[in-house]
Amino acid sequence: MNAWKPAALVSTAVAVLSIGYNVALAAPGPHATDVAVAQPHMEAALAALQHAQSELQSAEHNKGGWRELALQGVEKAITQTQKGIAAGNK
Repeated sequence: MNAWKPAALVSTAVAVLSIGYNVALAAPGPHATDVAVAQPHMEAALAALQHAQSELQSAEHNKGGWRELALQGVEKAITQTQKGIAAGNK
C-alpha cells in the first residue's frame, strides 16, 4: 500500500470533521430563539420616545395642532421601535 493513501484519508477525514463542526456551531439551534438579544440602543430609543410622549402629553394645547401631530408621530415611533425589538429577539 502506498504510504500517501492513509495520510490522504486521515487529512481528508480531519478536514471533513472540522468543516462539519464549524457548520454545526454556526447553525442556529433551538436555544437561539430562547434567549433575548441585548438591544441597548433600541431600548434607549424606546425610553427616549416614551419620555418624549410624556412631555408632549404634559405640554400646553395651544400649539396650533402641531403638538397633537407630534404626539401621533411619537406614538407611531414607539410602536415601530417595539416591533423592531420584538423582531430582534426572534
